[in-house]
Amino acid sequence: MPQADGFGLAGVIGMPVAHSRSPVIHNFWLKAHGIRGTYVPLAVKPERLEDALDGLIALGFRGCNVTMPHKQTAMPLLDCVNETARRIGAVNTIVVEDDGTLSGFNNDGNGFVQSLRDARADWRGDAGPILLLGAGGASRAVVVALLENGAREIRIANRTAEKAQAIAQEFGPAVSAVAWDDRSAALTDVALLVNCTDRGMAGKSALEIDLSRLNSATLVADLIYTPLETPFLADARARGCVTVNGLGLLLNQARLAFKAWFGVMPDVTPELIKAIEATF
Repeated sequence: MPQADGFGLAGVIGMPVAHSRSPVIHNFWLKAHGIRGTYVPLAVKPERLEDALDGLIALGFRGCNVTMPHKQTAMPLLDCVNETARRIGAVNTIVVEDDGTLSGFNNDGNGFVQSLRDARADWRGDAGPILLLGAGGASRAVVVALLENGAREIRIANRTAEKAQAIAQEFGPAVSAVAWDDRSAALTDVALLVNCTDRGMAGKSALEIDLSRLNSATLVADLIYTPLETPFLADARARGCVTVNGLGLLLNQARLAFKAWFGVMPDVTPELIKAIEATF
């Protein structure tokens, strides 16, 4: 919903949001494309979420990103939610439409898949078995995106077996649960290995997994981007694997949101990467 004076507003709603790199990304692109506007962090308490969403319309925002703890709770407050977001059970992007209604999307999975293609242009979802470590919200977004891109066999290993089993039951025969203790043994034939846990993130303990069975042809991804190379990715790279960190997901989902709000598909440039790395 463009404002009358042509100044474009967008932001990120969450609690906390001070850590978000999204303002750096979107404000870089606004400047690069000569678009008058700004992208702001919006710290919103859970009990004020509905008021905040109404405020987007009243203040003439083009839309916003949504981060924790609002990715699920925002959904019933929106006028329209696309099918991918419904399957994931969360939104990460809201667009204020021209008629003042709010539409919800989830670009996390698509951003992840694009990060894989950025690393390996010929990547295919049906290239072979896939092993995901973790069964939280991020894992759900990855599962949906992989299935939408032709994945035929997805294994999920999670410390709490019930969470992995619940995802497997929800998404059908292509998805199965693997016991956490069997995670290393399950690596033997995988084409893609993804860490969807927070293990290895700055301030967290490293992910415990034995990669000795890992094939050097396996594409290895981590959704974490602080640090850019986790011990998990460093180990995989040392074994000859192509590795993908979480920065690609962040940037590629942001590109889709920026296009929805400002009508331009921005590029990921070395200058942008440098601007983000300066915040670490």
